[in-house]
Amino acid sequence: MNLRAARRAVTLAFAFTVSIFNLAITRLRGPFTPQRRALWLQSTAKLVISSLGIKVRVTGRPPLSGILVSNHLSYLDIAIYAAISPSSMVAKAAIRNWPFFGMMARSSGALFVDRSSRKSAVEVTNQVAQRLREPIPVLFFPEGTSTNGEKVLRFHSRLFTPAVEAGIPITAASVRYVVEDGTPERELCWFGNDILLPHMWKVLGAAGFTAEVQFGEPHIYPDRRTAADRTHAEVEAMRAGELVLQ
Repeated sequence: MNLRAARRAVTLAFAFTVSIFNLAITRLRGPFTPQRRALWLQSTAKLVISSLGIKVRVTGRPPLSGILVSNHLSYLDIAIYAAISPSSMVAKAAIRNWPFFGMMARSSGALFVDRSSRKSAVEVTNQVAQRLREPIPVLFFPEGTSTNGEKVLRFHSRLFTPAVEAGIPITAASVRYVVEDGTPERELCWFGNDILLPHMWKVLGAAGFTAEVQFGEPHIYPDRRTAADRTHAEVEAMRAGELVLQ
């Protein structure tokens, strides 16, 4: 047995227990608004990434509102971004039924989209429009799936619509995994036909790693396709080290 993985699994289980207790306390203290849900998720995400030995290095400033979009490497991305700043998440529908992570997503008020269903996409787009009225950003991953990090897939544009129509800023961000022992990033990415639990065990046993997150500047775009294409280009530049912010 991988002792590092076993030790982290115990720590992660403790983090989950604490987060459930905090959830109950939060619910007792008043209306469970999207903002309060996001704050609960942030505290939970900090516990989760700490238990996994993940360090986070941030460049640029996370947005306080509007839409935030990023490339997507793994389910870890959600915890990493949530730990940096409070936000509302858009997640794929399958996550709703995952062990614990599904409960986290549901309790945080995540919006679940079935990308194979046009009806679901339209409904979630309308829900995003409602969330943009809150004083926290809405985060989604417009590639529509997680990848091995070798390239940034073309961005789907539909969920950009509410921000474009309302003249609300959109911020691009990138995430990269840097492993202490030089293990390639793709070994921590969850993509293709990887099965969730075996992949999680591999992550639990991996050497410590740093999630490098870079935030761009917010921009207002004239239409959703322009928004998707320009944020995609910005994320590619960040991943390639061609866009450096202090």
